Amino acid sequence: MKMTTLCYPERDGKYLMLHRTKKLNDENRDKWIGVGGKFEDRESPEDCMKREVLEETGLCVTAFRYRGIVTFVSDEYPTEYMHLFTCSDWTGEEKECDEGELAWIEKARLLSLPMWEGDRIFLELLDTDAPFFSLKLVYRGEHLCEAVLDGKKIK
Repeated sequence: MKMTTLCYPERDGKYLMLHRTKKLNDENRDKWIGVGGKFEDRESPEDCMKREVLEETGLCVTAFRYRGIVTFVSDEYPTEYMHLFTCSDWTGEEKECDEGELAWIEKARLLSLPMWEGDRIFLELLDTDAPFFSLKLVYRGEHLCEAVLDGKKIK
């Protein structure tokens, strides 16, 4: 089991996205995702999100929303509990990321990018300003087999 965060910095109708291209053994290789990573000892979800955004982008988050929890179940990877955030304000300057290329992508274009199928579900929830949610995504390889939103099966 692993605990992670994922954050989507947001401005002018765009999210700051990470195209994961630089790590060799990366389960997210060649996919577009938000920024985030694994918890360190004694971190809260907010602590982890802020540290990961700073490490990966150079931005220091000053305003954010905790949007939901996504449980990933896979036949290839340990179960992952991901705490999902958006952020609307920060200080600092963007820097190069050692895990891939950062790019501001218009929300209307997001779903055309290579990404995990389940990410499309929670991006839609973010886009429609859904209240705090729990989303369970079950994968067989890269195929999404099941999606359960707030205890109700949606796929």
